[in-house]
Amino acid sequence: MTSKPTALGVDVGGTNLRVAEIDGAGRIRSRHAERVTRGREAFLARLVDIVAARRGPDVGAIGVGMPGRIDAAAGLILSAGYLDLGGLPLAGLLGTASHLPVVVDNDCTMALIAECAVGAARGAANVVMFTIGTGIGGAIAQNGRPVHGRATAGQLGHITVRPGGELCNCGRRGCVETTSSGTALGRHIRQAGLASDTRVDDLFAAADAGNTVAEAVLSAWAAPMRDAATSMAAAFDPDVVLFGGGLGAAMVRALKRLPAEDSWYRYDIRAAELGDDAGVIGAGLCALGRIEDAASAPPALIPIL
Repeated sequence: MTSKPTALGVDVGGTNLRVAEIDGAGRIRSRHAERVTRGREAFLARLVDIVAARRGPDVGAIGVGMPGRIDAAAGLILSAGYLDLGGLPLAGLLGTASHLPVVVDNDCTMALIAECAVGAARGAANVVMFTIGTGIGGAIAQNGRPVHGRATAGQLGHITVRPGGELCNCGRRGCVETTSSGTALGRHIRQAGLASDTRVDDLFAAADAGNTVAEAVLSAWAAPMRDAATSMAAAFDPDVVLFGGGLGAAMVRALKRLPAEDSWYRYDIRAAELGDDAGVIGAGLCALGRIEDAASAPPALIPIL
């Protein structure tokens, strides 16, 4: 191994698994992607094989970003969304198989680490990030470090914005995931009587042309998200509120169309920059922060730069 080790960053989604070798500046040296293998034993066996195949001579650690609720300190998957991996001590098992230090964290936290190191939040120490896709995830950085709470802080999709509103998968009503996710946008479109194949770009084009129905759909989608972001601003006073995921840039655009709000809480909103690479970059950088002491507390957001 050279004096400047690299790490393997792994990003596990509901459908795809991405792996990349990441250097200390957050650059991708090589990459690989494939469909996620289903089943606990089969998933772990395939991940071990991928790590063995992709492990170059400079690789000194592994970072894995997973959906769902993760106990990062224990390297334990508590729940993993649509993947049946709850209770899997992934860091320990993968570490034993690879003989490398392994860090496991929520995929949104890994994306936030990347955006703070080399993306849209470069130089910011206090950042809130919402990731918007089918659902809504999130992560928080305070004073340059991820906020984990007891274990699973950052479930920002479950901030209540409309008490008594739509039932959420978490069992409560009115979570921002029920109003401002991709799934919610589709519901707003249908309820407005628009074609079911209407895309968010179609809404912007129609609204720009003066279509009040399209404008109302965008407002119904974005206004509750602004309420959630403002709540986070009141609690954490971030430098930046980031929006990532497949609909992150669209959400920033929709938020900027809303009428100005008279609020004590001012904050900078930005679209994330790194796209699908954010997860592997963040996981790799997080792992590089563990090379010297694999049992240490979660690392700073920019562990080696």
